[in-house]
Amino acid sequence: MTTRTALLTDHYELTMLDAALRDGTASRRCVFEVFARRLPDGRRFGVVAGTERVLDAIADYRFDAEAIAGLREHGVIGEAAAAFLADYRFTGDVDGYPEGELYFPHSPILTVSATFAEAVVLETIVLSILNHDSAIASAAARMVTAAAGRPIIEMGSRRTHEEAAIASARAAYLAGFASTSNLAASARYGVPTSGTAAHAFTLLHDDERSAFASQVDAFGAGTTLLVDTYDIARGIETAVEVAGPELGAIRIDSGDLGVMARHAREQLDRLGATRTRIVVSGDLDEFAIAALAAAPVDVYGAGTAVVTGSGAPTAGMVYKLVEVDGRPVAKRSEDKASRGGRKTAIRAHKPSGTAIEEIVITGPVPELADGQRLLQRPLVRGGARVEGAPTLDESRELLRAAMVTLPWDGLKLSRGEAAIPTRA
Repeated sequence: MTTRTALLTDHYELTMLDAALRDGTASRRCVFEVFARRLPDGRRFGVVAGTERVLDAIADYRFDAEAIAGLREHGVIGEAAAAFLADYRFTGDVDGYPEGELYFPHSPILTVSATFAEAVVLETIVLSILNHDSAIASAAARMVTAAAGRPIIEMGSRRTHEEAAIASARAAYLAGFASTSNLAASARYGVPTSGTAAHAFTLLHDDERSAFASQVDAFGAGTTLLVDTYDIARGIETAVEVAGPELGAIRIDSGDLGVMARHAREQLDRLGATRTRIVVSGDLDEFAIAALAAAPVDVYGAGTAVVTGSGAPTAGMVYKLVEVDGRPVAKRSEDKASRGGRKTAIRAHKPSGTAIEEIVITGPVPELADGQRLLQRPLVRGGARVEGAPTLDESRELLRAAMVTLPWDGLKLSRGEAAIPTRA
């Protein structure tokens, strides 16, 4: 049985649709906004990721005959809703922050304008993608900051769902990771891949020397040899004996990585392998990477932490109705109140380029002052994608440039306020 994009949703989206079609409110023009009321605990900024995947999902959002028959059979929808879904095509507009942009509390990350019927059914798929991808990219961006220019390889595929692994690799690359171990991410999104061998390959052979010789024979002296299957010092000695001083890199995946890296560097240099790089992996997150700043590490490998958002697996975004037929509407509950009316946002900067505040505006956008820039862009018009969508590499560059604008305090890994305040 194939997976239908439109069924990646919650039951209540379709019960609302069914009732609205029955009472005549389904055709009202509505505006829904995606925003986060707060950043995940301990975070000072968020990174928008997944926007392009959202737009692809909206374009492909379809209910086939088998799906509709199943919904009818289980009493989820009635005849009117079945007829509507059979012909469903999104014909509305979408505006939003581009991938790679930073966001803060109450930033209007995505705005969906359409009839209630067209827009409400998109809630779950939109939030599913944005909450996951933005959480991964935000965690990855913190790791990239901690790495201070040293490359990081994403290698967390075995620690998450197989589809989430692909999306995570994409989001991590957007955030500045150098490559991924996930081949599907390369095939689907063009993310560069890296990989050599695991401990199983060493254990397969009669001894470590045989395993290293086999790998060097297959991939040349520039390969990366995993040296901690048995004794690290002996492993490094054997690696250099087999590959010669031109050995590309060694990888250490266990032990006190800072201590091991220093000993490894000293030993490699004594053996004449002065250009051999040191790759470390093993439960690294942004804090562990920062702790290795003074160690002679050349490349990091991050797995579990990055694909789980390093403690914040969701960005906490919501999809809220803020306007009906041009009339502002808002939820008034004490702990989850929202602000009515369609909004957009401007980011203000000092003359030096440092960001100072996020200004969220309801109503017409005023003329921009010096140092201000509009954050939302038109993404879909009349159901059709707006031309000129950024490439993944362009989104990487957008994020790199945005990170440079953050105040120094905003880059700290310690708990604190958002890097810049949001003014409504």
